[in-house]
Amino acid sequence: MNLIQPIVAAAAEMAAVRRDLHAHPELCFQEVRTAELVAQRLTQWGIPVLRGLGTTGVVGVLRAGSSTRAIGLRADMDALPMQERNTFAHASQHPGRMHACGHDGHTAMLLAAAQQLAQTRDFDGTVYLIFQPAEEGGGGAREMMRDGLFEQCPMESVFGMHNWPGMALGTFAASAGPVMASSNEFKITVRGKGAHAAMPHLGPDPVPAACQMVLALQTIVSRNTRPIDAAVVSVTMLQAGEATNVIPDSVTMQGTVRTFSLAVLDMVEQRMREVVQHTAAALGVTCEFEFRRNYPPTVNTAREVDFVRQVMGDIVGAEQVLVQEPTMGAEDFSFMLQAKPGCYVFIGNGDGAHRDLGHAGGPCTLHNPSYDFNDALIPLGATYWVRLVQAWLR
Repeated sequence: MNLIQPIVAAAAEMAAVRRDLHAHPELCFQEVRTAELVAQRLTQWGIPVLRGLGTTGVVGVLRAGSSTRAIGLRADMDALPMQERNTFAHASQHPGRMHACGHDGHTAMLLAAAQQLAQTRDFDGTVYLIFQPAEEGGGGAREMMRDGLFEQCPMESVFGMHNWPGMALGTFAASAGPVMASSNEFKITVRGKGAHAAMPHLGPDPVPAACQMVLALQTIVSRNTRPIDAAVVSVTMLQAGEATNVIPDSVTMQGTVRTFSLAVLDMVEQRMREVVQHTAAALGVTCEFEFRRNYPPTVNTAREVDFVRQVMGDIVGAEQVLVQEPTMGAEDFSFMLQAKPGCYVFIGNGDGAHRDLGHAGGPCTLHNPSYDFNDALIPLGATYWVRLVQAWLR
């Protein structure tokens, strides 16, 4: 691999920063300590800082040369509301909070790149170093944009990166088009009339109506969606009743919908509404249908993808730059890509050999209580950021 040697020399220092962040995880819009650490480091390296975008967001503004061109690099900072099972020295010190998605590592990689760029300033233009809060369900990217991110920091394109467990260390993946799905939630309340379970004729029963709805909702993907258009409709919560001999007044169902396009999402939402309303009418119950759109699909633009694949190939070799298999997971970097051209890439987190194996071996998926970021990624990810800036602003 063609790594930048000063970044490699500082890798242990940045790994210590990453582990400090891992030990002190903060949830969405509460990243006060993390934001302060980031701002202090950037200021120490002579990088002016913008604070408060998206509540706790931090943006470093690094300029060199005379060009008016600009590029944006984004890392997320927040943790997840879950209990860590790891017992190593840098495990979370806060019960119920954990860096189980590697945002601590994303922050460390961008900090390592910022340090190198600040020391050399071997580019011509402006780099906006975006440290974003609240990716995990808070829509921090959207909130930073609402607070004027792209007005205060006018950039041509914006780039993001996420570690990917199970993908070999030393590999990247980047592809044009949708690479992560939209994330949406629904809640359906079916209302009937409570009655004695031995006398079901005395009131419309919401339970069989809800069961029919669950089955009918699955036909949307199998019969209304084109086979080449991916979509997921999953009922994940169903709540009804309090006693075995009582027909309940109501049933509540909740779940998620994932798609790679807004057109498919529009169709799915419409068909869901029609299915539950007409099923309710046919069975003599009423229903309430709520649908909430959280994150849109993450869609990479072709020009930016071609560019980053060349940069990656120069670092690790073209054969180590993989096709990015789309995932039904969601990412709020999608909001930035709706406003700007850009590319969201994966960097291999390895096979899990770096992990404490007390909870079984293997790569350990994201959002798992035994997950840990692989510190060996820091010099590679930072090198990618620096080489991308140098090539883009050449």
